Amino acid sequence: MAGARCINPRLREPRKNKVNNAPCIAIVDDDKSCRMALGSLVRSLGYRPCLFSSAEEFLASTDIDNTDCLISDVQMPGMDGLDLQRKLAETERHIPIIFITAYPKESVRTRAVTAGAVGFLAKPYNAQVIIDCIEQIVSRG
Repeated sequence: MAGARCINPRLREPRKNKVNNAPCIAIVDDDKSCRMALGSLVRSLGYRPCLFSSAEEFLASTDIDNTDCLISDVQMPGMDGLDLQRKLAETERHIPIIFITAYPKESVRTRAVTAGAVGFLAKPYNAQVIIDCIEQIVSRG
């Protein structure tokens, strides 16, 4: 996919986890293997992964207000990633979002980026690209 890189990074101070001072990276994906792999990657970078199997689970969690970066699948049962993005905007939660998808349609990418997504990556994604996106997000401020 052309342009697999971070886009629209927002400048803000990363929040810190009270326990270990590590930024919280929320991962929302209905695919358990993808969720676990991303969690391991995030942990290897020294960040605190918070894993959710659905958008609804993330929205109901206590971690939502401590999330520094959100990595979300686009297509999920129930609320999809774009609906999650819209819901966060409606509640004025400005969390930088990196979308990952197995179906990288340009129209979906355009909607996500227009609404403020920082990244839009096709599965299988390049691990270094997602690392760069995360690092760029948490180092801002």
